[in-house]
Amino acid sequence: MKLKTKRFFLSVLTLAAIAAGCSNSKPSEGSADAGATKSIAEQVNRQIIGIDPGAGIMKSTAQAIDAYGLKDWKLVEGSGAAMTAALEKAIKDKKPIIITGWTPHWMFAKHELKYLKDPKNVFGGDEQIHTFARLGLKADHPSAHTVLDKFEWTPEDMAVVMSAIQGGKKPEEAAKEWVEANPDQVNGWTEGLALASGKSLKLGYVAWDSEIASTHVVKAVLESKLGYKVTALQVEAGPMWAGIAGGDTDAMVAAWLPTTHADYLSKYKDKVEDLGPNLNGTKTGLVVPSYMDIDSIEDLLKP
Repeated sequence: MKLKTKRFFLSVLTLAAIAAGCSNSKPSEGSADAGATKSIAEQVNRQIIGIDPGAGIMKSTAQAIDAYGLKDWKLVEGSGAAMTAALEKAIKDKKPIIITGWTPHWMFAKHELKYLKDPKNVFGGDEQIHTFARLGLKADHPSAHTVLDKFEWTPEDMAVVMSAIQGGKKPEEAAKEWVEANPDQVNGWTEGLALASGKSLKLGYVAWDSEIASTHVVKAVLESKLGYKVTALQVEAGPMWAGIAGGDTDAMVAAWLPTTHADYLSKYKDKVEDLGPNLNGTKTGLVVPSYMDIDSIEDLLKP
């Protein structure tokens, strides 16, 4: 744990330093006009601030770099938290930065951001977040399987939980409050189901704010309404899918399809059960602060 903590803080410090150094122009340093005579590529040192190396959006971004001919550009690996720390540092200083982004995410509510247009459609269109279960879960835990199958909410629902967590509440607390505030919706998932009497379940999730929110809401419902004992396992995308395919993890509500997790679905499709989408209207792509004078990924090629 100490080693992981050190790595996390090193990632935050490194990406924050990158954000701080994105513009080196002399006039009006720190303002939106800083580096105005330089190309966008020069202003951001030809760097795109990314997240975990195993994330689907990182693969899509690498493909975009190739598809748009962004020679000498670097995709910086880190974590979701390190990426948002770099973004906040850049916005505070009103300096340019390009990040890998997705919605729903609290950063779009807190800051004025925009997606860069993707005329080659490398990132694909809108996505859905799907629920997947291990094979045999329905027979072993029919009540849990039913809740997971019925679980569906909106980006607005998710935003409430994400904002509460971003505001300082623990995921368990934020999820509990949402469950208590939405009894009709929750009862629609659990009504008439048999109690579990302390049976154990494992839910896998990746450390994205959206998946932290959804996983802890499902955990809260299974525990408070049906009596399950639920362990939420934070892992990277590959181990999350492998855990369910291998039967070590019971389920996840964190599969972004059809693009972000396409490779994992192709690899494990015969070893997992797709319970369908639990949220519609997600999106991934390259994101910049709205004050940057750029609209498309193609603009990164301008001299």
